[in-house]
Amino acid sequence: MKFAAIAFSIFILVVIILADRGAIPPSIRALYDFPYGDKLGHFILYGLLNFFLTRAFLPRFALNRKLIALSVGLILALVIAAEEFSQQFFSARTFDLVDLAASYIGLIGGGWAALKTRK
Repeated sequence: MKFAAIAFSIFILVVIILADRGAIPPSIRALYDFPYGDKLGHFILYGLLNFFLTRAFLPRFALNRKLIALSVGLILALVIAAEEFSQQFFSARTFDLVDLAASYIGLIGGGWAALKTRK
């Protein structure tokens, strides 16, 4: 699970950098060419990121599963908020509170799924 968490984190970082530069490939941009597609993307991508990261930390630190999931989720929530707010400084991006909300709902879903999944 560690490899999946690292690989998906890198993937998200690459997508953010490409989006900030206005360089998202047309094939990926086409995935969002339906109403609220970007919101669904935020939900899925950040939900998966939280799932992979939470699952990666759970086996190592088994003190309190819920506390670990909450900690990972809160750290991600802060990072995601900073990234969303930073979009105001890039001409290719637009800040959107609904995107942020979709990201947070994805975080909740991914954290919940990670807790419910047994190794």
